[in-house]
Amino acid sequence: MNDLIKEVWKLKKTNTGKEVQKRLQEFLEFKNKNDSDWFSELCFCILTANSKASTAIKVHDELGYQGFSSHSHKEVADCIRRNKHRFHNNKAKFIVGARVYLNIKEKILKFDNSLDARVWLVENIKGIGFKEASHFLRNIGYFDLAILDRHIINLMLEYGLLDKKPTNLAEKNYLLVEKKFKKLSDEAKMSPAELDLYMWCLKAGEVLR
Repeated sequence: MNDLIKEVWKLKKTNTGKEVQKRLQEFLEFKNKNDSDWFSELCFCILTANSKASTAIKVHDELGYQGFSSHSHKEVADCIRRNKHRFHNNKAKFIVGARVYLNIKEKILKFDNSLDARVWLVENIKGIGFKEASHFLRNIGYFDLAILDRHIINLMLEYGLLDKKPTNLAEKNYLLVEKKFKKLSDEAKMSPAELDLYMWCLKAGEVLR
């Protein structure tokens, strides 16, 4: 475990550290943004499920709020496919279905904590699992959840923080792995959000959102 923390702190002392701090500040400021930005960010996180963040960003930038909130299923699916992003039909269906929560900011701000907000997201928005819900909440300024994507899981396996790869990341397994991740973040003296960005960069070589 200490070896991984050393690698993270080594990275923090480089220009990547400045990038991470800038990104964290952007996430904190997201709470001041309007409903359309929050809904667009939700759609971005739907897009990232089992898919590359880099192509999800391209779809997000092309469609924007207007596309996410009003384009037909076919138009959304065509955009996803055009950008070589995976599962275009399902992702388009989930985005269109999420439109009943165009007021997602109002919904989330009613919760007293991120844990309850995450459960609500998973239970009410198709296409959102614990990873995507955690991702969305991190991006709008909640820093106490783990985003357990393949890069983070693989790095935890490499450093012996997990005995084996989870067969799935449904609630029970997700919370068990998240507990280990949070222990690591405590030892690294970082929030889970900050640690995630450094670990993601160690595997992917860049800092994305």
